[in-house]
Amino acid sequence: MTSQSKIHFEMSERKILLRVFDVIFVLGILHLLGIIFDFYYFKISETNFYWTLILSVYILFFGSVFEMYNLQVASNQFQITKSIVLVSSTTVLFYLLTPLITPALPENRLQILLFYASVLISLFFWRMIYVKFFASTRFGKKVILICDKEELEELINGLQSVDPHYKIEGYINSDIQNSKGFEYNFVSHIDLKNIEKFIDEKNISEIVIASQKTEGITVQLYNKLIRLLEKGLVIREYTQVYESITQRIPVQYVARDFYKYFPFSRSNHNQLYLILIRFFEIIFSILGLSCGLLIFPFVLLGNVIGNQGSIFYTQERMGKNGEIFKIYKLRSMIINAEKTGAVFATANDSRITPFGKFLRKSRLDEVPQFINVLKGDMSVIGPRPERPVFVKEIAEIMPFYETRHVIKPGLTGWAQVNYSYGETIEDSLIKLQYDLYYIKHRSIFLDLNIIVKTISTVLFYKGQ
Repeated sequence: MTSQSKIHFEMSERKILLRVFDVIFVLGILHLLGIIFDFYYFKISETNFYWTLILSVYILFFGSVFEMYNLQVASNQFQITKSIVLVSSTTVLFYLLTPLITPALPENRLQILLFYASVLISLFFWRMIYVKFFASTRFGKKVILICDKEELEELINGLQSVDPHYKIEGYINSDIQNSKGFEYNFVSHIDLKNIEKFIDEKNISEIVIASQKTEGITVQLYNKLIRLLEKGLVIREYTQVYESITQRIPVQYVARDFYKYFPFSRSNHNQLYLILIRFFEIIFSILGLSCGLLIFPFVLLGNVIGNQGSIFYTQERMGKNGEIFKIYKLRSMIINAEKTGAVFATANDSRITPFGKFLRKSRLDEVPQFINVLKGDMSVIGPRPERPVFVKEIAEIMPFYETRHVIKPGLTGWAQVNYSYGETIEDSLIKLQYDLYYIKHRSIFLDLNIIVKTISTVLFYKGQ
């Protein structure tokens, strides 16, 4: 078996690649500009190295806010061009308006134009290189799947729908009771005796084991896998691959063995982390309520004209450890919206008023929930608090649903910034996968990531 596997960048590696070369290209072009032309506004030197650091932070922060590190956006030439213009404009504006930590404004305004053009062109040039080469199929990963054939379609879609560069080329049927194979959507069935030939012909670089039945891993298959492993082929378990690619926990797949795959994050019991988070929650809540007071007259006027009901309303929600609390919100629906009983809100819900739609899209309807955060009912970041009636209904179908309640619910969270609507039980399952991923990987870094994505949600008017 030859080892001529193609280069493949994992999703996390591609995001790091984008960030690193965004900074390198911008700083490189600016340095080159200073050598070739009379450009003196931005100089890289030992005495003012912090100017370079501040510019790098601005690029990375606004790049995250305007979704330059979203791989779907990064692979689309039109979408990434739009993001580049937004990031370049915002970065330069903030850099110019913070002269205490950046160079003083130049007297020659041409310097500002050169600065802006350099940032814009360097980002555009690097991203076109990425779209042309790194986002192409030449950097894809070809994989063999070991699974029961009735699960093949679900398993393939679960991976390839998120990362098109992750290509399932073939599968080995591990169902010993129904060993006859079939081809699904150009994914070939592989006879075990021909696996090495298939690996060479298709340039396979990884085998993923997704069989839940231990009897499906026969002695013959096990020995074959050991030999392939010794030859340098990567062999991984499906739930590990799914989690790293989708950043969700595959609860619908791991079934009763769920807790074997779900060690809770140490941050959930780390007192220093919890105290630090609580401190920032209080600060954020005070700032949030202060901003809410400033816009309250406009919201009040809009409510009188567009909603014609009391501006505030409360609703029962389920919090940490299953405790019920009253959540505070600004009215976004008509009066008596649930006179026939509780139902899920939908994307184009007729009960939502025009002004209420604006409040939801801008997330302004959730400003009063900072009161819940101050009271300790909620956190800034966590699973979205659900109504008890829906919790009971969903928990009967999803045994792991109430696992969300091991931490406080949040104003925003990993599910909210990655998946917009929860109209059905199926949507609730997807959001549950994101929530459990957050509980498992909870950390300062992930919290910051969620905050940046929340800012992006508000700016792009993508609220629910």
